[in-house]
Amino acid sequence: MTELTLRPATPDDVPALSRLAIDAFNAKFAHLYSAQDLAAFLSEALEEGPIAAELAKPSNLIQLAEAGGRLAGYCKISLVCGFPRHARGAKAMELKQLYTAAGATGMGIGTVLMDWAMGQFAARGADEVQLSVYSENFGAHRFYERYGFARVADITFKVGEQLDPEFLFARML
Repeated sequence: MTELTLRPATPDDVPALSRLAIDAFNAKFAHLYSAQDLAAFLSEALEEGPIAAELAKPSNLIQLAEAGGRLAGYCKISLVCGFPRHARGAKAMELKQLYTAAGATGMGIGTVLMDWAMGQFAARGADEVQLSVYSENFGAHRFYERYGFARVADITFKVGEQLDPEFLFARML
């Protein structure tokens, strides 16, 4: 693998972040949705406007992984609890997204970004980290389990009008 460089995202990165997020989501999940539901989700969550709004939130941190000067992946974390009803810790935080460029899975990019995220959670005093993952994304389940995460609840994730079965994974720190 080409050497990775990590850096915080800036507003200038929004177009590239949006392209990577849309491409990665489509490569992994587009086959699960109607064209209408997929278009609605991409518009609400992964196009430039929503990405810029997420980047502007002080409670979010977005870290980029670049290889050869190109965006190879990113990780978005939230310093606030995304699933308070299921929180076991007093200061739970959330891993919101960990995306790699389409076709770049298995190249170590996710590991580098996950290590960064776990370091951020520890440095900021989190006592629990939560994340949601599609119920049939078995590769992601294995990845997070290697970091000590375990399924703690069944939840749903809305894509357009479709509700997907998701698992809430968590780990105490």
